[in-house]
Amino acid sequence: MKPWIKRTLFSLFGASILVGGLSACSHHRHEFGANMSAEDQAQMRGKIIGRVASKLDLNADQKQRLGVLADKLQEQRAALVGKTTNPRAEVQALVAGDKFDRTRAQTLLSEKTAAITSKSPEVITALADFYDSLTPAQQTKVREAMLQGHHGWWHRG
Repeated sequence: MKPWIKRTLFSLFGASILVGGLSACSHHRHEFGANMSAEDQAQMRGKIIGRVASKLDLNADQKQRLGVLADKLQEQRAALVGKTTNPRAEVQALVAGDKFDRTRAQTLLSEKTAAITSKSPEVITALADFYDSLTPAQQTKVREAMLQGHHGWWHRG
């Protein structure tokens, strides 16, 4: 496997872990992430896909593959967050007593690791299918934007 493909896959994998972990342990006053309704999530997904599609000038097949990738990332994120209604309370419970609850911490870590491990092959396959469907010019745009630190696509400004 080429080094830049490995870096891309590891970066995507690492980013999904980071986003999932932060969203699982954070609390927002505004509706975002796990707190968003299904309708809001679908609307946000549509905006992101539309933005990427316009930047890369994607055809219908490529848009469909990007949609599959978005679905797989959302599934992995949902698996990572789990059925917890209040992830902050779970983390706070670890330090609630006079001793750190090592057993529960290890259980939480095992649950999150299992969620990542079970969904990652699907995410990697969806990412590879999407990336392989891109033209060489589109792949160049992705490499330039994502691997060289130009994160303008993903920010609101």
